[in-house]
Formats: sequence, C-alpha cells, structure tokens
Amino acid sequence: MTIRITYGPWGETLVEMCDAARRAEEAGAAVVWCPELHRSATVTAAALGTATKRADVGTAIALAFTRSPMTLALEALDLDELTGGRFLLGIGTGVRALNERWHNARFGRPAPHLRETVRNLREFWARAGTGGQIDLDGEYEPMRLRGYRRPFPQARPAVPVYLAALGPVLTRLAGEVGDGWISHELCSPAYLREQSTRWLRAGLAAGGRRREDLDVVVSALCAVDANGRRARRWAAGTVGFYASVATYQDFFAFHGFAAEQERVMATFRAGTAADDLGPVVPDRMVDALALAGTAAEVRERLAAYDGLADTVKLTPPTHGVTAEESRSCQEQIITMIADLTGGTR
Repeated sequence: MTIRITYGPWGETLVEMCDAARRAEEAGAAVVWCPELHRSATVTAAALGTATKRADVGTAIALAFTRSPMTLALEALDLDELTGGRFLLGIGTGVRALNERWHNARFGRPAPHLRETVRNLREFWARAGTGGQIDLDGEYEPMRLRGYRRPFPQARPAVPVYLAALGPVLTRLAGEVGDGWISHELCSPAYLREQSTRWLRAGLAAGGRRREDLDVVVSALCAVDANGRRARRWAAGTVGFYASVATYQDFFAFHGFAAEQERVMATFRAGTAADDLGPVVPDRMVDALALAGTAAEVRERLAAYDGLADTVKLTPPTHGVTAEESRSCQEQIITMIADLTGGTR
C-alpha cells in the first residue's frame, strides 16, 4: 500500500494517551492525532508533542469557532514551536447545537465562517512577526491589528491547516483552501470514491490547485481483535453514537442504512444513552462503515482506500466500550501498524 498510516491514540489519562502516542510513533505512525470533545485538543496536542520525537502531531479536530482566530493562530504557533515544526492544525465547524448551546459561540453559515477563519489564521501568521497592519473585513471574523508584533521566532512561516468536512459545501471548501482534508470517522471507500472525491476535485478546481496540493486524510474507526465478532461489537457503539444524530441522515441513506439509522434514533429518543446504542447496530452496518474484525480482515479492508486517500487516520472505538476493551483494541491496532509499516512493536 502507498497510503500513509497515522493514529489517534486513546488513554484514560493523558499519561496513558502520551504513552500510546509514543508507542504508535515507534510502530511507524506518521502522525498522532487528538480530538476535541472530552479534552481540549490544543492542550492534548502539547502533551503528545512532548511525548513524541518524529511523528507529526495534529488536531482532529479542534473546534474552529469556539476560539477567536487570533487565539487559535497563537496556539498553533506555540504548538509548532513546541514540536519543532511538527504540528498540523486540523479544524472543523462542529454542529450548531454544540457551538451555540455548549460554548455560547457564534455559528452562522459554517462555510463562509470557516473560510474567514482560515484567511485570518494565514494573515496573522504572515504578519505577526513583522508588525504589519492587519485590516480584514468579514461577516463573522473581521480582524483589525495595529501596532502588534509577536517578538518570538516562528518554527515555520505558516502551520498546515486541515479542514474536517462531511457534506459537499465544506468538503469543496477544504479542496479550495485547505492544506489537507479530514473525513468523518465513518467514511467508507464507496463514499470517499463517489461523493467526497468529486467535491474535493471541485474545490481544487475553484482554487486553481492541483491534487498534490491537498493531503486527503480518511478517518477510519478501527477495531481489531482475534475474535472478529467481538471487534465488530466494539465498533458498533461508535457507529450507533453517530447514527443518533439526524444531521447524518444523508450519509447513512447513501449506504442504504436509512431504516437502521431510524431505529437507532428511535431508541435514543426513547431514553437510551448515546453511548449505549451499539446493540441496535447490525454487523453489516459496522462492516460498511468501519474497519473492524481480525487484523487480516482489517488490513484487507484498509487496502480499499489505497489510491483514494493519501493518509488514513486509525482511531479505536470510544463509545459503548469499557476502558479495558479500548485498551485491548488499542494494543492490537498498534501491533497492526507495526506490521503494516515495518516499525517496532
């Protein structure tokens, strides 16, 4: 395979997560990624940056609208300095309820909002060290800086910006302005080939860019165990968690799972917690949307992304599983990464 293997480490504590990142790096993972839901993505990235030496460290993703663009730009510069130029800033919009109800953040129209955020990041990085004036208009993120100069050297002139997207509008934006695109954690080869790729191509064309200008990162929910049935049940909880969200109806319908998603949502509405929906998710739904099974089965399914994506981001299940199950799954994924890359187990 020509696809680059990367990993999103898990840990009950930051110490355990850092140890997993270090071992994934030794196994051959080219990037270690950290999410933002139960932890701060940027603080976690700082921890992973000190635990690793060679692998890039990326956020997958940091929420784009819950920090100001200037704060996000400064955090990215600090992380790039901390890692010696190994930081990748992955950002995404999240959904409206998360932004407005959880964070009291403005959401608006996500695509124009995200476009202005990326513009501000790059303008700030270009001028922060020179004292140059910044005067940007915008519906969501106007920026006015005069007399500001950041008196520290930058590890690089700019930090790579990866945009996470699922639907057509934001995916096209990623193709147009992103250094990379990060798919949803459930992204089948069929969806990548028939939907995401054509949207990315449209974005690249709109931006006058080439395919090699964009790192296409497919996120893959991954569960590995000698007992393939058990691995599928581990993955089912995360599939169920996402299926409970009505925003993803088009995605599940594309795969022929509209009825299955409706059952999951009905179970959720009836009072079952979002983390406990795995029993409603059939194995065939897991097989279509995740890399789950024995190591041999997962490696075979992983090969289906070769030629479609540049990079795969493997992440273990995080919903509907115990800490011991996550730990066991993670150990087997790291071993598989070593087998794939020739790294150290």
